[in-house]
Amino acid sequence: MVVALSIVNDFLCSMAGLAPEGSQFDPRQYDAKMSELVSTDGQDFFTSYDEVYESFDLMGLQENLLRGIYAYGFEKPSEIQKRGIVPFCKGLDVIQQAQSGTGKTATFCSGILQQLDYAVVQCQALVLAPTRELAQQIEKVMRALGDYLGVKVHACVGGTSVREDQRILQSGVHVVVGTPGRVFDMLRRQSLRPDYIKMFVLDEADEMLSRGFKDQIYDIFQLLPSKIQVGVFSATMPPEALEITRKFMNKPKFYNAVIKELPNNLADLL
Repeated sequence: MVVALSIVNDFLCSMAGLAPEGSQFDPRQYDAKMSELVSTDGQDFFTSYDEVYESFDLMGLQENLLRGIYAYGFEKPSEIQKRGIVPFCKGLDVIQQAQSGTGKTATFCSGILQQLDYAVVQCQALVLAPTRELAQQIEKVMRALGDYLGVKVHACVGGTSVREDQRILQSGVHVVVGTPGRVFDMLRRQSLRPDYIKMFVLDEADEMLSRGFKDQIYDIFQLLPSKIQVGVFSATMPPEALEITRKFMNKPKFYNAVIKELPNNLADLL
């Protein structure tokens, strides 16, 4: 199972007394936590997704989304895009593990853009990021890929005008990208209405946990509809990240497309 690759990778870091980069968990507690998560029930919870699409044209994407993808400069999908776009487009809950610069932002942006109902100008997708800079970067990618679809995207981040956020949200958007604090504030003020949200993405989940956003993520999720698609994207997958995803699942299976370049000697261990 592909998930096992990430588990072994983090396990070796634990044995070396090192926490995986981007996470802050006690490696001495690793074995106990992972044993609990990857119990018999846990293994039933995870299911690998092995279909590979070598071309964007083979993914069944809308023509105007394809136009946006090619106009952005993509010629062929990266490894994570080959495996990650289609399951997200199918509405499956996914875990996708990949380092920065591998194309994961475009992966979940494409999945979201494919599923939006553009006739309904209500927030249908919520993306959380750990920093203002990353949220604004995701907003730019989403807007560029969805340029020919007429997508309306807004970044709700700290350090900007609350009133301006409220004005834009009330005027109507399809996608909100933001940091946990500002997004929760907009939900609390009812400026961001959760009624139509059907997709929820956590980007850089390990970094959000290391920055102490766990409680805010839970608070936000409690305000979202009970039936919602969840995507978790992260450079590392420590036990805390696996634990938080299990709490969000509304389906009996957690479909994953964990993509990560691994050293040959590590792959040989499997």
